[in-house]
Amino acid sequence: MRAAHEAASRFPVLENKIGENGEAVRGSFVAATSEVAFLFRGLEFARWSKGILRVGIGEAQQRLPMAQAAPGRPPHELMGELVSELELHRSSLATETRHPLYRFAPERWLEAILREDPTRLDAQLDARYLYSQVPALAVGDRGVLDLLGVTRRGRLVVIELKASEDIQLPIQAVDYWLRVRRHQRDGDFARYGYFSGIELDAAPPLVWLVAPGLRFHSAADILLRYLAPEIQITRIGLGENWRRGIRVIFRQSG
Repeated sequence: MRAAHEAASRFPVLENKIGENGEAVRGSFVAATSEVAFLFRGLEFARWSKGILRVGIGEAQQRLPMAQAAPGRPPHELMGELVSELELHRSSLATETRHPLYRFAPERWLEAILREDPTRLDAQLDARYLYSQVPALAVGDRGVLDLLGVTRRGRLVVIELKASEDIQLPIQAVDYWLRVRRHQRDGDFARYGYFSGIELDAAPPLVWLVAPGLRFHSAADILLRYLAPEIQITRIGLGENWRRGIRVIFRQSG
């Protein structure tokens, strides 16, 4: 939240919205840049970089120099109007569930919900430490994890989120497990300030695949049989209406 408030201090309308909506609106620094992205329940709606504010969703973003107001519409006003639209349509109480703002970026919305309170997913998670969009490096390659957490006993947890069926989910999770395991062995998390104040367990990370209960691909069982025993994978099925509240309906290990 600190990044959000620091950047939002340039935009009084947005700063007020952050105060009203808590974790619904947040800012985050874009990896390897000096840019700040503003997100509403995981959906980027604005980006600030070197005096330029880009407002909008996806390719519809407009570039608005802060020293130059759009004709009849200052950037602050345009941003405030967009956040008001998001408040209406990207809400757990929204009635228009087919509205694009409700449907866009479902995994990022799910991520935003879990960031607010990780224990909704599992009580053993340490709510103080849950990192999103974590860069994980491999030789000549860079990946980004959905979530990286830790249990109260110090065991690392790789959390991959899906809102729809994806046959690649187990393979993707294993790829991230390998990356995290390497960083763990190399001591990178302590070196770069992750999980400050706790001692990490040396045991291999756990892997949690999180998706609505009916959205796990039928081939997942076959794929999981061929994994090394040290890669402990748990599938966590959520209720289909997870936007209205996280409810775990099953957990399956192995």
